[in-house]
Amino acid sequence: MEKGDPKPTVTESFPMSGGDGAHSYARNSSLQRGGLFNALNKSREAILANLDLRNPNFDRNNNIVRIADFGCSVGPNTFDAVKHIIDTVKLRFRQEDDVDDDLQDLEFHVFFNDQSNNDFNTLFKTLPKNENCFAAGVPGSFYGRVFPRNSLHIGHTSYTLHWLSRVPGENIGKQNSPAHKEQFEKDIENFLEARSEELVPGGLMIVLGLCISDGVPFAQTGKGIVMEIFLGCLIDIAKAGIISEEKAKTFSFPKYFPHFSEVKEAMERNRRFSVEMMEEIKHAYEDVDVGHELVVSVYRGLYHGVLVEHFGESSVDVLFDRFAEELTKCPLDDIKKTASDREYVIVLRRNLV
Repeated sequence: MEKGDPKPTVTESFPMSGGDGAHSYARNSSLQRGGLFNALNKSREAILANLDLRNPNFDRNNNIVRIADFGCSVGPNTFDAVKHIIDTVKLRFRQEDDVDDDLQDLEFHVFFNDQSNNDFNTLFKTLPKNENCFAAGVPGSFYGRVFPRNSLHIGHTSYTLHWLSRVPGENIGKQNSPAHKEQFEKDIENFLEARSEELVPGGLMIVLGLCISDGVPFAQTGKGIVMEIFLGCLIDIAKAGIISEEKAKTFSFPKYFPHFSEVKEAMERNRRFSVEMMEEIKHAYEDVDVGHELVVSVYRGLYHGVLVEHFGESSVDVLFDRFAEELTKCPLDDIKKTASDREYVIVLRRNLV
């Protein structure tokens, strides 16, 4: 940036909107919830096929299974993800011969990880009770180590890896640039390297995420079209004098939506894991009626907190009113027909050597 340019209005710590109010992530993450359930059967099959309970790295004497959800936010989606894993592990135990005593003594130590400024208070206030499940919060960026070596049996993350650890400084105000792609590749490398240290040999890492069909530019996807409308509204209220025009032009989200081939290449570069499942699947919203109000609420849940931090509460209310108005001019059914917004489900197993 040249001398005199405004300071970039970005953040390297980007938790979802906390609490349980009208604009919270907890109340505005139904699309993510739909995607999670969309991939349940595939991840269940992979866990059952690849979780080796005879692996000496699984402590069968104590029958304790340690699970971590990376980028847990505030719920309730993280609770559904963990419950799914626990139920599948129990089913895997039932497939063994000596299951009666094992199941009776089986206990789970579940770790919920997110940025240190995540709303862990709301997370634990709403944590479902499970007498065989012991929970703990672990603050810190998952792009680095947050657990001791060889301490986890199963890791999970969903709809997190498109969030970058930082926005490349030369691309402030831009979205999905080549520099964003480069940062994405570095972040994935760091994520997998950290997990390869934390998971026991033979442990599983389940990754669900968002991607774009190969060959489709970001600007032509549903995410790209809606984001362009949103950022245009930000510029509109800046021109109206409601917020600083300079701050609006330099505002950027630390995000990169990769093509599926980019995800595949990033995962296969890490030699500490074997890829047990990697599939591109349709986006959850293809099977549901997505209205304009739902899109606005999802954006509120994702971005309300950071926007208030940079522009103020009253300005953000004006921004979302403008967004809701402009979005009604966009035919969402036509966006869905592009079928370019996709998801992926990946199951990795840490190599034994």
